[in-house]
Amino acid sequence: MTLVLVHGNPETTAIWDPMRAALERHGIGPSDVVALSPPGFGVPAPDGFGATMNEYRDWLAAELEQLLAAGAEHVDLLGHDWGGGHVMRIAMERPDLIRSWCTDVIGLFDPDYVWHDAAQLWQTPEGDASIERMISRPDAERVAFYAGLGMGPEVAEAVVPHINADMGRCILALYRDAAQPAMADLGFNIAAAGRRPGLCILAAGDHFTGGGVMHRRIATRAGARVTELLDVGHWWMCENPGLAAHTVASWLASLDRAATAQAND
Repeated sequence: MTLVLVHGNPETTAIWDPMRAALERHGIGPSDVVALSPPGFGVPAPDGFGATMNEYRDWLAAELEQLLAAGAEHVDLLGHDWGGGHVMRIAMERPDLIRSWCTDVIGLFDPDYVWHDAAQLWQTPEGDASIERMISRPDAERVAFYAGLGMGPEVAEAVVPHINADMGRCILALYRDAAQPAMADLGFNIAAAGRRPGLCILAAGDHFTGGGVMHRRIATRAGARVTELLDVGHWWMCENPGLAAHTVASWLASLDRAATAQAND
């Protein structure tokens, strides 16, 4: 199997490191997992990259095509934050590239979803100054800030050097492209994600993604299972990597059992 991880904002692949270490206890080793960095978020954005939702969808589709061409038998796709938004575009529009999908932000596609305060600021002309303040603060101050929000100090220390002008430009472009009603419009097609098995992770303390009612409502429309993780917030994979690994490993095991049962029918 190939488990593909896609992170969001303002992040790098380092957010997955604690969970990846814990996955090894479930027999899912480094060779089974690929962590991708969306352009601008941990890796430089290429020249001419506009950082729109469609461009990130196309970037992820191209990455998955390369993995399949290189011999991956199937792909189980897991996204966090904006990575979870990109995952849903693939689930809805390119299900041929994946065996299954998992996201922790499916509530964003509910017609009643309202962007959080920071996102709404970034979607205005004042957003440029907000991003400039975010990237210009001393590293030690930023590490303490993100560590306190749930990343933890080691992950925050790895992420903060990449919260730079390139990431800032991509943040502004992406959130402005996603200003409502853009997400609600995409949500009209959410039932198309039901062509592949889906899992919606609901972190009980995550206040950025619309809450449990929206999660469950859109998950139902997508034909997906919902797993609620208690006592964790937005960075659930950092806050409790053991729980995160157990959740992901159990999901993958259920897919394997279903595939075996189907083969034996």
